[in-house]
Amino acid sequence: MRFAFYGRVSTEDNQDPQASYNWQFTRARGLIEPAGHTIVADFFDIGTSRSLPWKRRPRATELLAALKDPRRGFDGVVIGEPQRAFYGNQFGLTFPIFEHYRVQLWVPEVGGAVDPGSDAHELVMALYGGMSKGERNRIKIRVRSAMAAQAAMEGRFLGGRPPYGYRLADAGPHPNPGKAADGKRLHRLEADPITAPVVQRIYREYLAGSGIYAIAEGLTRDGILSPSAADPARNSHRHIQAWGKSAIRVILTNPRYTGRQVWNKQRKAEILIDVDDVALGHETKMRWNPTREWVYSTTRAHEALVDDEAFEQVQTMIAAGAKRPDVDRKPRRSKRSYAFSACSSAVYAIAG
Repeated sequence: MRFAFYGRVSTEDNQDPQASYNWQFTRARGLIEPAGHTIVADFFDIGTSRSLPWKRRPRATELLAALKDPRRGFDGVVIGEPQRAFYGNQFGLTFPIFEHYRVQLWVPEVGGAVDPGSDAHELVMALYGGMSKGERNRIKIRVRSAMAAQAAMEGRFLGGRPPYGYRLADAGPHPNPGKAADGKRLHRLEADPITAPVVQRIYREYLAGSGIYAIAEGLTRDGILSPSAADPARNSHRHIQAWGKSAIRVILTNPRYTGRQVWNKQRKAEILIDVDDVALGHETKMRWNPTREWVYSTTRAHEALVDDEAFEQVQTMIAAGAKRPDVDRKPRRSKRSYAFSACSSAVYAIAG
């Protein structure tokens, strides 16, 4: 028999793609070659999460399409490890396609071809799908726990775009020997000499009684670039010169300006693509976490642009919705004319 090999590796597995391919391919070949079979094609997904269904993995999609072709050139598919191929209930959703096109699926854990009539085989494959899901969850928990500890105890900068008012500075080689060998280095935040004074001005004016809208207008009038315009290399999709209220509010509520590192402000949430077709899987979207779940460094990790007292005072003012001497919103003028507006004015004039 001629076989196609399928395997997968992703960044979440923290493995070298070539090394991962080699051991999965070797294990698959070791299963079929003693029986006189050969591998004539391979489909290997790189950088694809195990949680994605087969129809959303590039190489797995090609394999599914090949199953439909009677001239595909192979009679079976062999995988090196079921946890790499199937996640959760994916085996139950995918194997019927193999059955329909009469293509055998060989797996080392069952010692050969998966028997569609064997309850034991179905149970084994379901078990490994559950193990794959559990393994991914354990990886996520370990990574998140490590990052929380690094942020809280070390004040480590864990990546992402630096807040407006700061820039990235080198903090030495990475403490992980493997990453250091690859040339990776740590970074820290340092005050940007151009934008840091703008942040301090925003806090100063807000505490003095200026509203958010008035602050934004003042910065725009003085020709100070907005955050998206100040860093065009990292905001190529946005070239907004004028300041907006949202940008001012983000700066006024960011605790990093007190010199402490903050982590877990956002999370990756997996949302069903189609609630009527769960087989399509999930898509990842960023969601804000409640402030009580944010992780703060126990000590200052970088230069503070605002002291703790000023920051807390600003948060109190924002939470209380304190009114300013000036109005944050411009009065709206309707572009529509109403038929009885003139009559109403005349009536009120007479009544007055």
